[in-house]
Amino acid sequence: MVKKIKFFGAIGIILVITFFVLYSCSRDEVGTVSLGLFTTKDIKIEKLNDPLIPGVTCHISNIVADLSFADPSDSSISCRQTGEITPEMLSLIDKSKSGDVVFSKSKSILFKSLKIRRIFDQSTQTILYISYSTKEIEGSFKHAMSTVPLWGTKAYSAPVIAAE
Repeated sequence: MVKKIKFFGAIGIILVITFFVLYSCSRDEVGTVSLGLFTTKDIKIEKLNDPLIPGVTCHISNIVADLSFADPSDSSISCRQTGEITPEMLSLIDKSKSGDVVFSKSKSILFKSLKIRRIFDQSTQTILYISYSTKEIEGSFKHAMSTVPLWGTKAYSAPVIAAE
């Protein structure tokens, strides 16, 4: 009886370890930085290709706290042109002042998420990407922003400057 308990206990531990290893791996994860030997928090770096503008790649870093119910809200983002950007791609995006969410990821079981929003600045012909954390109950002010200018791409058109 004791041997069976030890056997199933060992199997259970192996399954839990396997779950955490597979859970922490992502096909879009490009790097991990440990924050210390005795902490369960790491900085995870992921890549995101804009679904409507595949010529833009963003790299997002954020804190992942394994064995915790909520990850910290800190994040960073850097976006660059990594391919062609065409007028056809640009015609598909939301050009309102609030733009649209291109990426969302849960950060806790308590209604917290990391979001990436794309906003188009017509006056400078620039695509802005802002990463921010939402907490549905109390809100969060932590955010980061990156820009991708259209200068030199097929999608660039001279901005119309209003007369003053």
